[in-house]
Order: sequence, then C-alpha cells, then structure tokens
Amino acid sequence: MSVVSSVQHVFVVGSKGIPGSYGGYETFVDRLTERHASEPGLKYHVACKSVSESGRFLYHNADCFRVRVPQIGPAQAIWYDVAALNECVRYIRANRIENPIVYVLACRIGPFAAHFERVIHKLGGKLYVNPDGHEWMRAKWSAPVRRYWKLSEQMMTKHADLMVCDSVNMERYIREEYAAYDPQTTFIAYGADARASELADDDPKLMDWFRDKGLSPKSYYLVVGRFVPENNYETMIREFMASSSKRDFALVTNVSDKFLEELKEKTHFDQDPRIKFVGTVYDRELLMKIREDAYAYFHGHEVGGTNPSLLEALASTDLNLLLGVGFNREVAQDAALYWSKEPGNLAALINSADAMTPDEIHALGVKAKQRIADAYSWQHIADQYKNVFLNETK
Repeated sequence: MSVVSSVQHVFVVGSKGIPGSYGGYETFVDRLTERHASEPGLKYHVACKSVSESGRFLYHNADCFRVRVPQIGPAQAIWYDVAALNECVRYIRANRIENPIVYVLACRIGPFAAHFERVIHKLGGKLYVNPDGHEWMRAKWSAPVRRYWKLSEQMMTKHADLMVCDSVNMERYIREEYAAYDPQTTFIAYGADARASELADDDPKLMDWFRDKGLSPKSYYLVVGRFVPENNYETMIREFMASSSKRDFALVTNVSDKFLEELKEKTHFDQDPRIKFVGTVYDRELLMKIREDAYAYFHGHEVGGTNPSLLEALASTDLNLLLGVGFNREVAQDAALYWSKEPGNLAALINSADAMTPDEIHALGVKAKQRIADAYSWQHIADQYKNVFLNETK
C-alpha cells in the first residue's frame, strides 16, 4: 500500500544533521523544518551524521535518521552522502513512497550522480541539488582535489532534475557553464534571523566577554568567518594596519596555526596591538550581540553564493564593508560600502568609515535590515521552498 500521495516527502542529504550543529547547511535545515513542522503537505526526512549511534528520531516533525560514518579523513564526506542516499532509497522502497524528492546539499558525489538519478527516477522521484559555492576554487584544496570538485559539480549538474542556487550569480554560472546540459535551475537564497539579540546591553555574559578580549561597544571592527585564504584575511589585516583607525580589529574565527604563522610572517600583525584574534563564539545570542555592538563589519568572502555570515552581519551590524564581488553586491545592494583588493583601497575606506556620522551609519543599518526582511528572512525562504517542493513536481 502506497503512502498517501497528497503528502510530498522530501529527503535532505548533505548537512551534518539537526539539531545542535550551526554550520550554514545545518542552520538552513533546522530553520526550514521548523517553519514547515505543521505543514500537512510536506514531510521531511533528514540525514544526520553520526560517529557511533544509529536509528531514527523526530525533530520539528521531521524524520531524522542517523548515518554512521567511519573516521576515514576527508573522504568521509563523500562516504556519508552516498550512505545517506542509499538509506533514502531503502526507505522509499520499503514504505512505497510516491514521487519523493531527494535534495542533496553540495556537489560532493558527482561520480555517483548518474547511478542515483537512475535509481530515484525508477522509484518515481526527482533529484534536486544545491550547488553551494565554488568549492573547486578554494585555496585549501590541492590541485587534484580541486579537479575532483569541478568534475563533481559538472556531473551533479548534468544528472539533477533541478539545481536550487542560493544566489542569482550562482544560478547564472550554472546555466552558462553547463549550458550543454540545459540545466533546470531556480534561485532561493539562504536566510537570516532578522531580529535583535536577546541579551541586554549590560548582560554579564557580554560584559565578561568584552573585559576578557579588551574590547567595548563600538570600539572595534569585526569579522566572523572560516579562517581560510579565500576569505581575504591577509588583505583585511594588511589594510587595517595601513589605516589610521584608533579602533581595534576583532577576528572571531577558528585559527589554523599554519595559516596564522603565514599571515604573521607576511603582515607582522603581532606588532599591531589593534589586531585581536579573539577565538570562536558558539553562543548564538552572544555572537549576535557582538555583531550589534561592532562599529563596523568586514566581509572578505569571494568564493560561493549567499554567505550566512554576510546575512547575519546585515541583520545585526549597521556599517558593513564588503569585498565588491558580484555575490556580495547582489545580497547587500546599496546597504553597504564596498572595497577592492587593490593596495590602499580598503585602508582608505576604513579611514572614511571612521569619519562617518552616527546618522549616516544608522541610515545604512536601516537599509541593511530592510534588505534582510524583504529578501532573506527565514519565513520568506521557507515559503519559496514550499512552493518549489509542492508545485514543481506536480
């Protein structure tokens, strides 16, 4: 007996799982299932990465299934996706689910895409893929690994029924780069929490953090992000050191010793007391408050689509200084200021930013928050996904 066809089953593969993880994909799946928890027409099944446990559990009314992954180094991400997809196929067969959608986040398993396309189609389902960003451009990967990521992206685009791109620029790239496959695409952005932090200005947790890091409200420029070369930490540090700002530059990031030593050797940032690596902050309300209290936010990402840290900055920080690439301009539009990697460009912008009036900064903050409310609220994103999942395959 088949499952009632009025319910659209969506199998989500590629995040580390929910709840408890706060990476980009994990937050996305958490917010999506939360907002669709009472939606009678949708039923989610979410793969959750596990080291030891197996089994299924309910969260936000989603059927979450644990996939045990062996400790095999970088290859475990590919192993995890393949194992999760095999479990999806098993479950669909066992429960005779009609017209399932299998939604794969990121392009890690290109060599297996043709196989899963055939199997899912034979079961009457569709394969959707979110290409994320240009993983093959990331400096952390060796040349052979980059070639794998590019081939994987190509094969997943070829075999997907729909590519769900989180930026207009990414959608354009997919359509132009892989025009020979005539890929079906749609644009649905990532989301952000368009609200203020729950912490008060004098919350002890916040005051202790400021005291510990030698900072105070509006006394610092801020960056939050992965500590990798393509996020342009070298440019931001070098240009801040070249500026005449009396404020600090606080870097909230998970420091890699190797990259840190490279930056120290290139920039000698350790000789500038304004440059402060302050570690990571996993408390969401505290991080939101740190963003709100920043004088300005730097965003140097140039690889990928709609970046979660940029959305969070626009939702919380009034003054945002962004690297002027297409992905960032698409998101912030006229609600931010832009810089290039040309020597002296960002330093000059920092000096100009320091001279801005409170009214000028507030006006940009109003625009930034309105931009998030209009185009990137989680409810708006969830509504778009509902439309795609319930209408595209009917």
